[in-house]
Amino acid sequence: MGQFQIERQQLGQKTLFTLKGPIDEDAILSGDYFKNISEIELDLAQIQSINSCGIREWIKWLSHTQSSQKITFKNCPKLIVDQINMVAGFLPVNGVVESFFVPYFSEDSGEEKMILFRRGFEFDGSNIQAPDNVKGTSGELMEMDVIESKYFNFLKK
Repeated sequence: MGQFQIERQQLGQKTLFTLKGPIDEDAILSGDYFKNISEIELDLAQIQSINSCGIREWIKWLSHTQSSQKITFKNCPKLIVDQINMVAGFLPVNGVVESFFVPYFSEDSGEEKMILFRRGFEFDGSNIQAPDNVKGTSGELMEMDVIESKYFNFLKK
C-alpha cells in the first residue's frame, strides 16, 4: 500500500482536503489543518484502508473542528461508510455526507461495481432512490450488494 497523503485546495469559501492511501498508525492528521476555515470538504474516494489506530487518530483529528465549521464528506468508499455506521463520533455532529459509494454485484458474471449515491439524487435525508437498472459491462443487471437496513443506517442519524 502507499503512504497516507492529504492534498489541500482552496475553492472559494471552501477548503477541499483530498485524502489518499491508508489511514493507520503512520497517518499524520494534525488539527492545524482546520484553523481559520469555515467550510471543510473531505474527498475520501482514494482512502485504501483504515485500521483501529487510524480510527482513533481520525476521531482525534476531527475533534479539532469547531461546531461552527461545516464539514462535508464526499465520495465515501464502503470502508468509510462502514466506520460511520459502527463507530460513534466517526462522523462528527457538524459533518454531513454528500456522496458515498454503494457496491453492486452480478451473480452471472461475478462483476462488482461501485455506484456513487449523491445527496439530492440517489438519496435525500434518510430516503434512498437507488438507480433502477445498474448494468455490468456485459449488460447484465446487477444487484445492490449490501444489507440496506444496515448500510444506510447512518443516514438516519
